[in-house]
Amino acid sequence: MASPGPGAGSDDIDLYELLGVDKTASQNDIKKAYRKLALQHHPDKVPEDQRVESEAKFKSVTQAYEILRDEDKRALYDKHGMAAFDPSRGGGMGEEVDINDILAQMFGMGVGGGMGGPGGGPRRPRRGADEESKYSVSLEDLYKGKTVKFAANKNVICGTCKGTGGKEKVKPQQCDRCKGHGMVEAFRQVGPGLVTRESAVCDRCQGSGNYFKEKDRCKKCKGKRTVPETKPLEIYIPRGSRQGERIVLEGEADQSPDQTPGNLVFILDEEPHEVFNRIGNDLSADLDITVAEALCGFSRVVVQHLDGRGININHPRGKVLHPGQVLKVEGEGMPVKRGDAKGDLYLVVKIEFPEDGWLKDDAAYESLQKLLPGPPPEIKAEEIDDVPYDDDADIDEMGANSGDPRFGDGWEDDDDEAGGQAQCAQQ
Repeated sequence: MASPGPGAGSDDIDLYELLGVDKTASQNDIKKAYRKLALQHHPDKVPEDQRVESEAKFKSVTQAYEILRDEDKRALYDKHGMAAFDPSRGGGMGEEVDINDILAQMFGMGVGGGMGGPGGGPRRPRRGADEESKYSVSLEDLYKGKTVKFAANKNVICGTCKGTGGKEKVKPQQCDRCKGHGMVEAFRQVGPGLVTRESAVCDRCQGSGNYFKEKDRCKKCKGKRTVPETKPLEIYIPRGSRQGERIVLEGEADQSPDQTPGNLVFILDEEPHEVFNRIGNDLSADLDITVAEALCGFSRVVVQHLDGRGININHPRGKVLHPGQVLKVEGEGMPVKRGDAKGDLYLVVKIEFPEDGWLKDDAAYESLQKLLPGPPPEIKAEEIDDVPYDDDADIDEMGANSGDPRFGDGWEDDDDEAGGQAQCAQQ
């Protein structure tokens, strides 16, 4: 397939218009639009006299999708138009667009092969599936960045038979199950009473189209064409990386003689931290201070940062801190990727009150009472009762066992159906 993108030589082509979507369309909208057009214009789905025109349209929408489904290529197109993909101007699509590969992933079909049918000429090597796994990473490592070395267990093409599965100079037999195509038709249930037809790799020849008798099989791989191997690899986690980001090692998934290897993909899973909470590029932590510090000020290290530094706060006398008050320290949050900037650190004031009986004599109580602000104005009443009380009560128990639906946010928990019935009863 030629490498220039759709409309090569025409700078005024609008890929969004070609796919019938807005420029603000999401990746899901673009994919849906492409699926519809690809099925509509597939050469095997139109009369023979329309096949040439349909194939040209089919290739155009496919290559348009190849650009718009990739965020980097889409950004280049939005900024420079098709000139960004014109080789004569220093652009170009990079890797050749493989329509068979895209369709195999989306529909299970290829150009000339129909919907999953095996009889459409020579098959191109298809790209293997990506292998995804979660990788737990600490907030410290996300703050500082980290290189991780590990040993990967993977299947690689057998070096003895070069992936044929047979002994040297032994010719294989054509697989009688798939008739040499490597793919067979299979039916998969997609719902109660509903099945769909799709193509699947032949389980007898493992997609090669050929079959060796047991005596003719490669002694190393036993005819499987691949062998297990342990390979040292490493991934780099950039400083400032976030939860859910993907670290990709291209072409490091299992190998197969009939496929280009897929990628190893590690999805970052941020571990909870004992001190800090993270939202975006910002961090928050509790600022634990005493009553004396809240009233009189202080100067000390209040938290150890993720890189081991102590964060010192100088809070002056005369500025009283209150429970729940927030101090913002600019530039002490998480690093911003691809730059030297950082987010901010938010410190939430938590005041630690002393234990009961910490003052040991009456004189100390009287001295402290003189220093602290006095009580609020007296509330006057005709009758005054001294009442007992529980100083360790739970406000969440208010209204328990009373039958009031407001207990435990009962009003919010009622479902719409119950609410609708209540409204109907009142009408």
